[in-house]
Amino acid sequence: MVKQLILTIIGPTASGKTSLTIELAKRTDGEIIGLDSRQIYEGMHIGTAQPTDDEIDGIPHHLFGFRNPAKPISSGEYAKMVKEKVVEIRGFGKTPIICGGAGLYYRALKTGIFEGSVSDLPTRDRLDQAYEDDPVALLDLLRSIDPEYAEIVHINNKKRLMRALEIYETTGKTPTEHFKDQKKHPVETMNLFTVLLNWDRKIIIQRIEQRTDEMLENGWVEEVQELLIKQSDSKKVYPALNSIGYRQIQTYLNNEMTYDEMRNDIVIRTRQFARRQVQWFKKEKIDLIVEMDHLNQETTPDVIFDLISGN
Repeated sequence: MVKQLILTIIGPTASGKTSLTIELAKRTDGEIIGLDSRQIYEGMHIGTAQPTDDEIDGIPHHLFGFRNPAKPISSGEYAKMVKEKVVEIRGFGKTPIICGGAGLYYRALKTGIFEGSVSDLPTRDRLDQAYEDDPVALLDLLRSIDPEYAEIVHINNKKRLMRALEIYETTGKTPTEHFKDQKKHPVETMNLFTVLLNWDRKIIIQRIEQRTDEMLENGWVEEVQELLIKQSDSKKVYPALNSIGYRQIQTYLNNEMTYDEMRNDIVIRTRQFARRQVQWFKKEKIDLIVEMDHLNQETTPDVIFDLISGN
């Protein structure tokens, strides 16, 4: 068990987690561990908003841009890597700070993940095709085997729907059964001090639009083109290319939508994703919620540092 509290910054996409965490790391002699389901992939720096060299400003970052896009990752595997990094950073006498917006990965750290939480690629590929053919049928299947869990799975949440069915097919138990077993037999968890960055919805929408435009200006389309070439050369499927933005850009490159249509669809999908993130985090036990739109952005790191220093 990790005995000391680990500062963890979470929030929806475009909420300013990266810049804030870097400033906090400077004040605490810290190193940053990513908690993002897409920022882990190499070659996807722009579209996943991985911190640039200028933004990093000398602060060591871990679990960013290190994994081949052809290799998916489970929440259990990710949690294991985060724990290993925490031990490694503390071994250097530094302060680990976790930063990200992946709700499922966060829950794996906070409450643990059941044994057997692994990815089965053949099953995942088959479910992926089944979803493309008829997502309603997949949701109906989940309702038939796990009606309790199906209540919190939206039909548009492809990843969560497929993962629930993958768990059932590879372990023989439904997600609900696993969660109940987990309560009876607790697994190793991490002691986190969690700070949630919360914004007024209108402001976060503005931030999403601004960041989308910046990503496109910085070469997001060209990044996707390079990834498609690498995917073709490797003769391997890149599941990461199904992420928000990457799908729309591929459609644009296939001349199936205009540039403006692509940009607007990315914004809409990202807004929807941010709303789902907020809904997820509302269900978690948060130690400190920071209303970001009420703060002076220049002094925000100082304010949060003062708050967490008193805990």
